[in-house]
Amino acid sequence: MSTSDLTIEMPSSSDLGSAFPGQIISGQLGTVTVNDLRAAGTAAWQASVISTQFDTGTDAPSEVILPNLVNYWSGPATATTGNGTFTPGQPTRAGRQSLQVPRTAFSYANGTGNNSAEWNPTLEITIPFETVGGFYSGTVTHSVA
Repeated sequence: MSTSDLTIEMPSSSDLGSAFPGQIISGQLGTVTVNDLRAAGTAAWQASVISTQFDTGTDAPSEVILPNLVNYWSGPATATTGNGTFTPGQPTRAGRQSLQVPRTAFSYANGTGNNSAEWNPTLEITIPFETVGGFYSGTVTHSVA
């Protein structure tokens, strides 16, 4: 058994569209998949998520959207395999959390053997009024342990 038998995959990029300063933009990131092929007698894992700032390539204050303005919610599982308990970190928009610190995206516990889970999380970004127009990019990182 190795840690390479516990993997997480997600789309390499997502386009949330466009919005103006003072607005909120949101969209789904695409399917995130955890595969646990460790065949453990007591299977458990936790998937985490965090974000960098979104910017236009500079660190000027008017060209940065800080991670505390980037909200995430996992939503429910879209598919699962295994006999344990799958728990979304934020099942609905009401439970959304900002991504300036690592957050639990999804977890699995009380199972045995191989298992997997898929979910399609939503990102919601509040664009500050002082933000200038441009193409903003950032990185949302999922990990599993």
